[in-house]
Amino acid sequence: MIHNDQELQGTQERMAFFCRLVAHMRQVESPANFRSMASGYLAEIEKMHAEVMSYLSRHASEPVPAEAA
Repeated sequence: MIHNDQELQGTQERMAFFCRLVAHMRQVESPANFRSMASGYLAEIEKMHAEVMSYLSRHASEPVPAEAA
């Protein structure tokens, strides 16, 4: 969960890095290798994207919801 703008920036940078990595893998790996290598990165990109969207959907004055225990 993203709690502040600094964490937002870090998450966006990490997403961009993973996207570049997967894009590179698409060019240099065989289809079978690409699928197995990229799946974990793609899942993490999806998770981070959901976190970014959740954070950005709240106004800056709204508190960050407590994480589920």
